[in-house]
Order: sequence, then structure tokens, then C-alpha cells
Amino acid sequence: MTETPNHKPDLNPTDPIHEVIDPVERLLAVMARLRDPITGCPWDIEQTYETIAPYTIEEAYEVADAIAQGDMAHLKDELGDLLLQVVYYARMGEEDGLFDFAAIAGTIADKMIRRHPHVFGDLDITTADAQTVNWEDQKASERAAVAKTEGRVESVLDGVSVALPAMTRGIKLQKRVVRVGFDWPKADQVLDKIDEELAELRAEITADTVAPDRIEDELGDILFTVVNLARHLDVDPETALRSTNAKFERRFRRIETLLAETGRRPQDAELDEMEAFWQRAKLEE
Repeated sequence: MTETPNHKPDLNPTDPIHEVIDPVERLLAVMARLRDPITGCPWDIEQTYETIAPYTIEEAYEVADAIAQGDMAHLKDELGDLLLQVVYYARMGEEDGLFDFAAIAGTIADKMIRRHPHVFGDLDITTADAQTVNWEDQKASERAAVAKTEGRVESVLDGVSVALPAMTRGIKLQKRVVRVGFDWPKADQVLDKIDEELAELRAEITADTVAPDRIEDELGDILFTVVNLARHLDVDPETALRSTNAKFERRFRRIETLLAETGRRPQDAELDEMEAFWQRAKLEE
């Protein structure tokens, strides 16, 4: 039966899926049914690790957004969506004979026990900062073991995923090199570096022969240095930019509302008028 806004197809009350009581087991059974090559969902059957990965990233951001909004009911739903991603990979891994959900859970449980020797062992760690150092030291040891196995020189930058958002990866790279002393001691020095990078960008923009690749390179240097400043100021750059994006959206929507009151849209207004409305939106906050 085709689903319409006013009618949903009846579920089969005798379906064995309804007899599974444990929530996790039920979710795993649901995914197994969705991926069944004969009776499953055509869309779910076609999915691969690569096609699901973008959804995983999107769901993680939606979790972060629910937390930022303080919407706990929404957070519960979004965490379910994120858990579904793990179940998806687990099912595909099981189909390929690589791993299953239990293996994933067991691996992370073992890792947590290994990296918390002060909880599950006799190591004396009494502060969060000390545990952060211990955690990073253990990760470094694990990376060193991998590098040795692969027959290559170990790098302090090993393990920083290239799939991370650029700003997040930038700050992780910077935090790694800080551990070996590669850093400016003071934030003022980073500000000076931003001024230097801005001057280099200005020189490229005003050059007789404009080189787009050089402009992109210099702009990237500015962004990387701004990320470094954020780290020095103990500010998460992704969070800061996300907040500014929300602020920009809120103020521009106010401009649209004010223009609508005069029967116009932004494309009908002059820049000076929109700027005046922008300043008004700022004062109203």
C-alpha cells in the first residue's frame, strides 16, 4: 500500500522482529533485515562503506547541533541516528567477514581499559590534565608501534585524519607539534604572524599579474594562522565559526523581515539600506 500523509501502511504484527526485546539486538536485527539481499530494502542493500560515510559525518554534526541548542529530546533522536551508522558498518563488515557489532564494541572497550590504567589498573592519575597527557602518550606509543611495523620513520603527525574538517585538522596538527616545542610562546606573536600573512595576501591581490593559486595559498596561510590563534586563546575555531554563521543568518533574516514590511526583497534594496538594517539587527540583539 502506498503511504500518504494521512495513512501509513499497516505493520505485520506477527513479524518476528517485534519479539526481539533487547533494544540493541532489535536494532541489529532491523539492519540485517534491511540488508537482506532478497527481502530487504533496495536502497539499504545498495549502500557501501563509502556511500554511508557522508551520512555519518552529517549525523555527527546534527548531534553537535542538538547539544548546542540544548534540545535533549532532539539529542536522543540524533544519537539514535548516529548509532544507526555504526550498526550499518557493523552489518556490512559482518557480510564481508571482517567484523561485527560485538567486535566493534569489544575493541573500543579494550581500548578504554588500556587507556585508563588509573581506573582499571594501579597507575596513580588524579587530575584531568594528567590523564590527557597519559592518553596522548599511549596514543603516541601505539602510533610508534604501527610505524615500526610498516618500516617507516615515525612522525608526530601520524594518525591525524585527512578526512577531518580543515579547521579541526589544522588545530590537531598544531597541537601535535606543540608537544615537541614547535610553537610561538605568546598569542601576540601569532597576531603579528596574521598581520604578516595579510600583507602577503594583499601583495598577491595587487600584483601586476594575479596568480589565483598564489592567492589561494596565501589565504590558506591566513586561515591556518587564525586557527593557531584560536588554539592559543583556548577557543575551538569550528565552534566559533559555527556561532558566527548562526549570528550572520539571524541578522540577515532580520534584514529580510524588515524589507518584507516594505513589500521588498533584498535584491530590490540598495547595499546602504541593507547595511542600515544590519546595524539595526545588531542593536536589537
